Amino acid sequence: MKSIQAEYDEASKAITIKKDSKIENWVLVCRRFNDDVSRICDVTDIEDYTGLFECVDDQNNKYCYLVKEDKALRRMKRRHFYDNLGLD
Repeated sequence: MKSIQAEYDEASKAITIKKDSKIENWVLVCRRFNDDVSRICDVTDIEDYTGLFECVDDQNNKYCYLVKEDKALRRMKRRHFYDNLGLD
């Protein structure tokens, strides 16, 4: 799954791709943020991306990423859900 860093204005709900950002593998981004990610909203007006996610680092700094979601993301979410329940 591909992702790219974005800027999100909560007041206007405006989403833009951050200047000079590069496409990254979403799984690696999640690992970098220790899976401290949450989905903010659907994205319909930016081609190739379907969701906006917020990532939080160890110092509680927030970063937004546009993500092209696919079936692998659903499997990954389900696996983490069951891991958290102790049902691996």
